[in-house]
Amino acid sequence: MTKATLVRTATLAALIVMTLLGRSAPVTAADPGGRIVSPAVQIHSDKAAQFLPLGVSKSIVVDVPGDIKDVLVADPKIANAVVRTSRRAYIIGVAVGQTNVYFFDAEGKQLMAFDIAVTRDLNGIRAALKRALPASEINVEGLGPDGLVLTGSAANQGESQQAYDIASRLVGDGKVVNSIAVRGRDQVMLKVTVAEVRRDVIKQLGIDLSGNLSNGQAVVNLANSNPFPINQPLVSSNGITLNYRGVTATLRAMERAGVVRTLAEPTLTAISGESATFLAGGEFPVVSGVSCSPPGSNQCQATVEFKKFGVGLNFTPVVLSEGRISLKVLTEVSELSTEGALVSAGITIPSLNVRRADTSVEIPSGGSLALAGMIQDQTKQQLNGIPGLMNLPVLGSLFKSRDFVNRQTELMVLVTPYIVRAVAQKDLSKPDDGYADASDPATSLLGRFNRLYGTPGQDNPREKSYRGNVGFILD
Repeated sequence: MTKATLVRTATLAALIVMTLLGRSAPVTAADPGGRIVSPAVQIHSDKAAQFLPLGVSKSIVVDVPGDIKDVLVADPKIANAVVRTSRRAYIIGVAVGQTNVYFFDAEGKQLMAFDIAVTRDLNGIRAALKRALPASEINVEGLGPDGLVLTGSAANQGESQQAYDIASRLVGDGKVVNSIAVRGRDQVMLKVTVAEVRRDVIKQLGIDLSGNLSNGQAVVNLANSNPFPINQPLVSSNGITLNYRGVTATLRAMERAGVVRTLAEPTLTAISGESATFLAGGEFPVVSGVSCSPPGSNQCQATVEFKKFGVGLNFTPVVLSEGRISLKVLTEVSELSTEGALVSAGITIPSLNVRRADTSVEIPSGGSLALAGMIQDQTKQQLNGIPGLMNLPVLGSLFKSRDFVNRQTELMVLVTPYIVRAVAQKDLSKPDDGYADASDPATSLLGRFNRLYGTPGQDNPREKSYRGNVGFILD
């Protein structure tokens, strides 16, 4: 076996081993003397390729570190490469998409490689954002064929939203992803005052007649019982009764006037862009269904859900700029009522009287917003009696009843937002600071609920001008 044959056999064996190991090998050639010459083909990857974003109908000049002999463009419909000189080429974006470009020298060695993403021209959007928001650092990058993504940072949420609105308007039907980070997320404290006054006037009047009148063979039985359908029979056990010749007349009369005052002053703090909720009230059970185990048996258990009622508040603040706050407020005042209640299987499920206000406003820090004018005036009146007799002058009052109700409700909501900062714990105080229970002799003999507190032995100059008890006083 000659030396050249041995070289070819060794080369073939090496190729077989590398193929079994899953590795690619360069294709080599040998001269008649058996010497291995340089590779004819090299396998290159995209790992060393440079990412190059490019706009449609835009070009970039590339200086290659070597003489260009060959150029490979994967998809000429996306981008094209034009060699101007031996070491300079132009890459031109043709259509939206992705492709790659390779430059080789005369020996087939790779000089440079580019992974090109051709997107729509974003320079106009960048210029518009720079003019509108010169202090923000916002970057615009293409995303897919018709979208873009906003990155970088903005001073507040208002600038971030403004950048998103500008980009969305310029892109048109394309998708915009807002990934702008807000450098300083402000906190907003909302002080709300919910005040409601409800006035009720109820009047009921009627005469119940019972007994009989006889004249010879003629007998007249009287059985007149007055219904009060609006307010239910509130005077069923109260009245004035008069008996005359077997006839009993009971006067049912009642008048009620009441005032209900609801006041809540919640104070909540939330980060700009986040929501906060508040509820001062409670929950009442409602039977939502019945489950039997096993199905069809008599061993059933009711499923109970709890519904909330009271004074509720939900708000979402967004700090647009220094001192300007966009605020969405939802306020609700609800209470249990017997009107419209559901009675089923001996269970009474009450209804809810609800007053709700939902609004979105822009307000400066420290400014107040008043939601007023929510007035409800409801009047109900009903007459019940015996037809014909109830229309008689004066005497008709004996055969009819009157049920009357007048409800007036007025709700007012005051909202005041503040941009706040965190404070130290030592600067805060609690309602029970300094509180101490009084001793048994002081409670029994003097009627005190708490002990007067202070620092013994210290001369407080303010105490010289004030005479009387000081400290935490419980009414």
